[in-house]
Amino acid sequence: QVQLAESGGGLVQAGGSLRLSCAASGRPFINYALGWFRQAPGKEREFVAAINWSGDRTAYADSAKGRFTISRDNSIAVTLQMNSLKPEDTAVYYCAADRTMLLRATAHEYAYWGQGTQVTVSS
Repeated sequence: QVQLAESGGGLVQAGGSLRLSCAASGRPFINYALGWFRQAPGKEREFVAAINWSGDRTAYADSAKGRFTISRDNSIAVTLQMNSLKPEDTAVYYCAADRTMLLRATAHEYAYWGQGTQVTVSS
């Protein structure tokens, strides 16, 4: 069983930056695809970014391209660097993991989820 814990959320002004981290308890992220999703109030959970097991392939939602960067350190965590934040980025951000060598970009493909961390961007 993989348990994930996100950190790094908070309140930031539009144009600012935040760095989210996700760590697994009890084991490193070896051979796991990792992703970030978000869910705003009243909306469905949506894909933000993903990285494959080796870290050489990434995928981003159009809304994240050019502003967000996903990276991983297999011994510790996966991170999401978010720059040029906008009020529409306000949401609960979730880390997800799945034991596969493929790149995963849809929520139903992930077996493990964190509890989420709130990101609020003020205008």
